[in-house]
Amino acid sequence: MDEDNLFLTLVRRVRAGDGMAAAELVRLYEPAVRRVVRMRLRDPRLRRVLDSTDVCQSVMASFFVRVAAGQFELNRPEQLLRLLSVMARNKLAGQARRGYVTRREVGDESTPGSALADPGPGPNQQVVWRDLLAAVRGRLSDEERQLADRRARLQGWDQIAAELGGSPEALRKKLTRALDRVARQLGLDEPDHG
Repeated sequence: MDEDNLFLTLVRRVRAGDGMAAAELVRLYEPAVRRVVRMRLRDPRLRRVLDSTDVCQSVMASFFVRVAAGQFELNRPEQLLRLLSVMARNKLAGQARRGYVTRREVGDESTPGSALADPGPGPNQQVVWRDLLAAVRGRLSDEERQLADRRARLQGWDQIAAELGGSPEALRKKLTRALDRVARQLGLDEPDHG
C-alpha cells in the first residue's frame, strides 16, 4: 500500500473514533507541530508560562474534534501537515493575544496571565480522544450530529444536501458554526477578539 493510501486509511480510522489511529497520528505529526510552535514562541514572557507541548495538545484536540465530524478534506500527508501548522500558528497567536488582554486587565505588564497554560491531558491517551469526541457529540443538536455523522462517513455536501434538503454551502456553514461553538464551549478554540 502506498503512502497516500496508508494516510487515507489512518484518517478514516481517526474519523471513526479509533484511539489507536489517533495515537499514531499524534506520534507522526506532533514533532512537526511542536517545531512550528517553538520557532514562533519567541516572547520570553510567553515562554515562561507556555510550552510547545501545551499548544500542540490544544491543536491536536481541536483537530480531532473537527476531523471526526468530517470538517477537513485531507487526501495527502502534506495537507495535514500544512493544516496542523496553520492551526498551531493560530493557537499561538490566540494565546499571545489572550496573554496581552489578561495583562491589560490585571495591570501587570511583567508577566502574562496564568490562564495561558493548557492544563488538559496529553494527546497520547486514547481514552481522552474518545471522551472528547463524546463531549462534542453531546453538545451538538440532533440535526448537527446527523450532518457530522454523514461527513464522517465521507459523504459529500452535494449528496447530503440532496438527501436532507438545503444548499450544500448552507449545510457546510451550519456544521462549521456548530463545531466552532462546541470547540469554544469546551475551551478548545480561542474566542474571537474582534
